[in-house]
Amino acid sequence: MTQEDLAHACHLSVDAIRAAERDVRLTLPTLLAVSAALHCDVSVILGQSTPRRATTHADRVIMTALSHAIHDTSAGRLPETLDEPPTVAELSEIVTQAWSTYWTGQYAQVGALAAPLVREAAARLHVQPDGEQASAWAVLADAYRISAYVANLMGARDLAYAAIGHAHHATSQAADPLRAALVDSGRAWVYLRDARLADALDLAEKAATDIEPRFSKASHEELTVYGSHINFAAVVASRMANSDRAADYLSQSHAAGARMGREHGAFGTLFGPVTATTQAVGIKVSLGETGQALDLIDSIGDVSQLQKAAQHRYAMDKALAQADARMWDSALDTLEGALEDAPEWARHQALPGVIAEKIGAGSTARLRKVSRIIGVSPVPREGTGFPAADRRTAL
Repeated sequence: MTQEDLAHACHLSVDAIRAAERDVRLTLPTLLAVSAALHCDVSVILGQSTPRRATTHADRVIMTALSHAIHDTSAGRLPETLDEPPTVAELSEIVTQAWSTYWTGQYAQVGALAAPLVREAAARLHVQPDGEQASAWAVLADAYRISAYVANLMGARDLAYAAIGHAHHATSQAADPLRAALVDSGRAWVYLRDARLADALDLAEKAATDIEPRFSKASHEELTVYGSHINFAAVVASRMANSDRAADYLSQSHAAGARMGREHGAFGTLFGPVTATTQAVGIKVSLGETGQALDLIDSIGDVSQLQKAAQHRYAMDKALAQADARMWDSALDTLEGALEDAPEWARHQALPGVIAEKIGAGSTARLRKVSRIIGVSPVPREGTGFPAADRRTAL
């Protein structure tokens, strides 16, 4: 934005903006006006905290709307302009659309869908007849869980905690054990991104144990939810460098995938034998077992059954394994292909930067192209005020 653009957005004079930028005259009203216009926290404007590299102005507008929807509905404030809320069936279709968009890696679009979805689901619950509210609570839980996932990816950790907490309450009213387990898994993922590894593992284990089915009688839906949970527990254990625990969970994950025979979707998640094997690559990489990761990669063929975001994440794990093995050109081929195929997804990932930094040790000239795609310097900069991400923090 130019100074003129910012002044117009803030309803201030250009001179006021210029003085504020030079730190000559920055009054509290000016600071608050700039904060509101940019949808940006005051601490970021003052340089007291660092904004996320990938966050755009549009992202901040979406997250502000999502925050308002989550906090307003949890306080019982419903939209006044909605004469007749969508039916539960109509809302369920929107939930399916949101999850489909989420798994393509278009997180900003999901955030734009989630805000009105939360409001409309809360309004539907308000008018739902007594005795028929369980289904409305379930769709509201889905809306809050989607919101929590978007907030977590966008780095809005407090909002993610709030949304997943409201989802937990909604699932308790819906009395749906599978949904409740998915919400617990979502909270464990928030813990993981917040570096609360022990808490994440405890909750992931509990969620998986609570819904562990009898394989001989379990439906595909039950195996999908259980398999994704036990797989996540393996991921957390690998982040804690607990190879024995990770191996045990991986064994159960592979068993669930083998029982299913193919990928199956349920409640906005997908699981099956391909998911179990591709996620095992990332787990082996996290444990430093590069040779085993490369062996798994060689055994994996077609991954088109996976959702796009899962395919791209597998590509990141593959590229990291190749970089660990000093296969610089192969790592760049894998990384570059994923980034060019999904630039919007890549904006919200920290792992590409970690891989680029590792490849940088190989002095590969092609690294400059990859660095331009992900928007980072090919050479680590000093004095940024915060540590670079590594394979355990780039989650």
